[in-house]
Amino acid sequence: MIESVHWWLLGGGIGSGKSTVRALLEGFGANTIDSDAIGHRVLEPDGPAFSVVAETWPDALRDGRIDRSVLAGIVFSDPVQLATLESLTHPHIFGRITSVLQGIGGPVVVEIPLLHKAPPGEWRRLVVDCDDQVRLQRLVDRGMTGDQVRARMENQPSRAEWLSEADMVVPNHGGLPELEVAVSRILTHL
Repeated sequence: MIESVHWWLLGGGIGSGKSTVRALLEGFGANTIDSDAIGHRVLEPDGPAFSVVAETWPDALRDGRIDRSVLAGIVFSDPVQLATLESLTHPHIFGRITSVLQGIGGPVVVEIPLLHKAPPGEWRRLVVDCDDQVRLQRLVDRGMTGDQVRARMENQPSRAEWLSEADMVVPNHGGLPELEVAVSRILTHL
């Protein structure tokens, strides 16, 4: 097991702005890891989870690739199928994160969709907080339907659950300028 220096899990509900916070932290010079990007790679045709996921959900295959939007439509409407997908992909995702961590000295922030599903190690939790209605509207503005957003939100912890897990909270109720200020203020605590 590798020793943590200052490892942070960055989370928050879908549409809360965690990817934006990660990008801002990276822009300020922090070491960051995007677990979603790693998740995309493990589902690529040459990825370690591709075969078993394609076998489990053949309807998600399009032109020899897993169509993530089709797969999401299947698993986010059924908690059992979501748990199955996580059991097939998370070992590969967490293995890759652990491998990357071994090459980084100093604080690291790992963006991850669910805080209770953490890679091995000692982690502090950084939660991006945003009102549910604002999150819903952001995702609708990005092209999701209200039903799709609600289905995903129902399979994630509530806002109160996210906040109860937090060691530190990044408020994201306004626009990008306010978020940039909030993120710059937390850098010294990381």
